[in-house]
Amino acid sequence: MRFVETVEIAADVERVWAVQSDVERWPEWTPSVSAARRLEPGPLVLGSTARLTQPRLRPAVWRVTEIDPPHAFVWESTAPGVRSRGEHRLVPLGDGRTRAELVLTQTGPLAGLVGLFGGATMRRYLRQEADGLRRRCEPG
Repeated sequence: MRFVETVEIAADVERVWAVQSDVERWPEWTPSVSAARRLEPGPLVLGSTARLTQPRLRPAVWRVTEIDPPHAFVWESTAPGVRSRGEHRLVPLGDGRTRAELVLTQTGPLAGLVGLFGGATMRRYLRQEADGLRRRCEPG
């Protein structure tokens, strides 16, 4: 299963990266995350982990598997029968604007069932994250 959400943000890529990579503050701007705790100090780097709690979902530990500041980070989490991969990509558009691309891909023997029963929730959470990121980053 693959879910994609994009949003254009009236802020430069460095501003959007600063907000998006500060994982512990996500609950302040997206209702899709009720608690977030980094499991080690310092900036987000390859191998960094965070424990996220989301409404209606079991808490999950996510590990950064790719990172290219200030343009992208990818992290993964596993649960019995499902591997989740979250991509957070930022594309500078010029004129101080940025497009954020959020992708959630789920694979494994139970991914189809998770998508069937939780697909609407996943789409809603990606939309909430995109909208919240835009609101948090734009001046105003």
